[in-house]
Amino acid sequence: MRGYSVVRMRRTAESVPMNDQHEERTDDRTMGSEPKFRIRACYTDATVTVYQAYRPEIGRPAARTGRFPSAWKRDRMTWIKPSFLWMMYRCGWGTKEGQETVVAVEIDRAGFEWALRNACLSHYVPGLHADRASWKRQLRQAPARVQWDPERDLHHQPLPHRSLQLGLAGEAAARYADEWTRGIEDVTPLATEVHRLVRAGEPERAAGLLPPERPYPVADGMLAHLLARPGGPGLRPPR
Repeated sequence: MRGYSVVRMRRTAESVPMNDQHEERTDDRTMGSEPKFRIRACYTDATVTVYQAYRPEIGRPAARTGRFPSAWKRDRMTWIKPSFLWMMYRCGWGTKEGQETVVAVEIDRAGFEWALRNACLSHYVPGLHADRASWKRQLRQAPARVQWDPERDLHHQPLPHRSLQLGLAGEAAARYADEWTRGIEDVTPLATEVHRLVRAGEPERAAGLLPPERPYPVADGMLAHLLARPGGPGLRPPR
């Protein structure tokens, strides 16, 4: 199995050109040029990096072997996040109980995009879904679900644009663990160091250590079933 490294990904991002696929476009824009809904990730031509946080009994063996251990439950929904800073917000820089080990998981882009195509939005949106009953049916049957939460800055303050959270269950969770994963790295030391610099009042140095996340190119229409208009019904306020 090919080794994974955030440092390697940082260097690769400087040399890999944008994919020729069209980016998903939307009129839902925030201040500046950042769309309200857009996937930003660290990726190569073949893989994309997502983040998770586990208790050490799961996270450390996973990083050591590059595979999730038997204690990792394939029958439970697992959430993956392409945003490093949103993961830091969720796990408290790796300080929250049960989330002490932060891992960067490099997965096949083909698998990631399969999950997106087969996902259902985690909340009901009139106009996007035929009715609440059909949305519930789709949500129950879908192997993946998508949630858009406010992106976070270095101080965990919410930003105007949203960050993708992708929940995998059933077939998607099993394929994530057994087929899509190409490498797993323990990035807890990186989380700890970035957090130290933020607390020391050195945000520029902290930002310089962040993984290089860029707009992720997706085919036209791939996210159409996963978008909600800003301020529209069903879109949860920032939290």
